[in-house]
Amino acid sequence: MTLNYEEAVEYILSVPKFTKKNKLENTVELMERLGRPDRNLKIIHVAGTNGKGSVCAFLSSILVRSGRRTGLFTSPHLVKINERFQIDNEPISDEEFLSAYMKVQAAVKGMLEEGFPHPTYFELLFALSMTAFEKAGVEYVVLETGLGGRLDATNTIEHPAAVVITSISLDHTEILGDTVEKIAWEKAGIIKPGVPVIYDAGDERAAEVIEKRAAQLGCETVPLRRKMYEILVNTDKSIDFCLHYGYYENVKVTVPYLAEYQVVNSSLALLAVETFDKEHDIPLQVRLEGIQNTAWQGRMETVMPGVVLDGAHNAAGVQEFVKTVQRLQENRRVVILFSAVAEKNYEKMIETICRSTRPSAVVVTQIDNDRVVPVQKLSEIFRKYTDAPVTPVEVIEDAFEEALKEKQDGMLFCVGSLYLVGELKSVIRRRTHD
Repeated sequence: MTLNYEEAVEYILSVPKFTKKNKLENTVELMERLGRPDRNLKIIHVAGTNGKGSVCAFLSSILVRSGRRTGLFTSPHLVKINERFQIDNEPISDEEFLSAYMKVQAAVKGMLEEGFPHPTYFELLFALSMTAFEKAGVEYVVLETGLGGRLDATNTIEHPAAVVITSISLDHTEILGDTVEKIAWEKAGIIKPGVPVIYDAGDERAAEVIEKRAAQLGCETVPLRRKMYEILVNTDKSIDFCLHYGYYENVKVTVPYLAEYQVVNSSLALLAVETFDKEHDIPLQVRLEGIQNTAWQGRMETVMPGVVLDGAHNAAGVQEFVKTVQRLQENRRVVILFSAVAEKNYEKMIETICRSTRPSAVVVTQIDNDRVVPVQKLSEIFRKYTDAPVTPVEVIEDAFEEALKEKQDGMLFCVGSLYLVGELKSVIRRRTHD
């Protein structure tokens, strides 16, 4: 049976309805049937609670700028599923997607006939990415884990070129554990014998767990500690900083974002490149240009004058979000457009936003899927914590127009969910093309 692209996407999106989390052996079986495409690729494996996607984007930007053909696998997508699979920072074409899908689907069919469980949505996407990247002849793959690390489908890769672990905080506690140490242990599950580990050592509890695991497996460790970077200039468009580490000592790095956490994420990327390119085949200038020219959607991204989209969707992400707003709100009117999905601790997120910033107005809206939190509920919570006017608007497009009106000549921050960011991307695209 020959499918077209739309039918292939529809099938993949329907998968969560009839499967459950599988053991890693199931993904290994699928990869074996596909000929282990991952074995032909130099893989940089990235895990963590916050910042994974940004670190991946910085790494991919550096590698592509250096002339290396590079695959990038990240999640979630904001508008179109192809965004999850990028080659040289461009989403794969519908034809490339379909070609990889057909190969993966043939392997799945064989597995089902032999009594194996159906792969999950994420297992399928991972297998599809490796298949597409191998066929495209990429040299490097920047691979973002899904949930956790130890039991994640991506952890079936055998010998990555480097492992990066970003900041760790409490998220998905019902699956990963209810302490930073337990979550760090899950993330540290991607460490492989003898593979260098680059990690955010800002939280000592997490760092200790990572260091212990790395020592057990004989790995070189490269911790990023707070004293290793120094912010020089901070504007509302970019940040200049110095990274006090070997090759980078006394060199100015420019990161094209408003948020200070991107200093940490870009530093992790620079440290990672140093571990797998010790010969400096990628020159310093290329590395710096790679950071400066990174484009990563929905992370403190300015999409229109005075309109910023941020995918912060957990307590730690929102904590970083408010730090940026605090810096920018001094002489400006600030409006918040907010939405969240049901499994997140959205009350804590809302409380943090209201206690730490001074919004002049708030507009709440709701995500159009089965994890919806009704606008009435979000409005009630906001009214508990702020005296600013709160306007509930169910339809995201209408909510955006309302928020733009409220913004006047100030700044509008849209936050609370990557799904909100994705919906708003579509809305803005329609506005621009109308």
